[in-house]
Amino acid sequence: MDVLWLDQSDVRSVIDMPLTLSAVENGFREHGLKKVQMPPKSYLYFDKHNGDLRTMPSFMEEKDIAGVKIVNVHPDNREQGLPTVMAVIVLNSTETGAPLAIMDGTHVTDMRTGAAGGVAAKYLARKNSHVVGIVGTGGQARTQLLALSEVMGVEEVKINCRNAAHCDSFEKDMEKVIGCDFTRKESIKGVCDCDVLVTTTPVREPIVKSEWVHEGTHINAIGADAMGKQELESSLLKRAKVIVDDIVQASHSGEINVPLSKGEFSQASIHAELGEVVAGVKHGRQSDEDITIFDSTGLAVQDLVTADMVYTKAVELGIGKKVKLF
Repeated sequence: MDVLWLDQSDVRSVIDMPLTLSAVENGFREHGLKKVQMPPKSYLYFDKHNGDLRTMPSFMEEKDIAGVKIVNVHPDNREQGLPTVMAVIVLNSTETGAPLAIMDGTHVTDMRTGAAGGVAAKYLARKNSHVVGIVGTGGQARTQLLALSEVMGVEEVKINCRNAAHCDSFEKDMEKVIGCDFTRKESIKGVCDCDVLVTTTPVREPIVKSEWVHEGTHINAIGADAMGKQELESSLLKRAKVIVDDIVQASHSGEINVPLSKGEFSQASIHAELGEVVAGVKHGRQSDEDITIFDSTGLAVQDLVTADMVYTKAVELGIGKKVKLF
């Protein structure tokens, strides 16, 4: 039988942020309504190489679609000229289990993670939010900002990163897309003076202090996506409404995983899952003074709905190669 093979250039040719936002928002909604089968990520840890490999299966009843993503995270890859994150997604027929498509999941991962931040800001940030603060300026920072620009009127972006060249590249590239003011800050504290704060680093010790974050801020905590990672001071969680993408997954590998293990935060303190807020099952922000935190670990259903959108458009446009697998 034939399987549709979609390389990264194929994926890039059919995907954009508005389409991804729509797909991911729907994925969160169905997850919030408990209409998604999605076991927690399984991990293989390569401590000698400072990396890991994850598998992420899911099935969405509403669209009758299923698939799995295999993805790595190796922070040192940049030194070898490789992406930190690389992925492959397989879409399967729910009728026969046969593979329908095999596609690059690296760009899908970047786009759907950015879209998750956009969906979170749409539902959790103050309506008059215009200033974005970003800590870290890698690939994920770009799609986070791209998604935010679709859901809010971004007027200024404050950035901080360890590598000046990366900051230069980020500012140069994103100015063309967003068309707003960019301000380089020497400290993370300076970046925290914003309406929406985005953290995209792989650190294992908190870099954002509670005292730097003012009331009314929304935070997209993106970087902590494996056990032991933490970007935000634990005391900040206690001041905020913490919304996770998935309670089980976030408890194991999200921003809250270290505070939970140390007894500095409890599962009972989690305000909601984002899907529950999107579906209207639970409320999100209740006042302009609330601090809201979205703990993003990345859900398999985000990959599934985005990959399905890519597959559908590719078939419509005749993009990709058919490969005989069996």
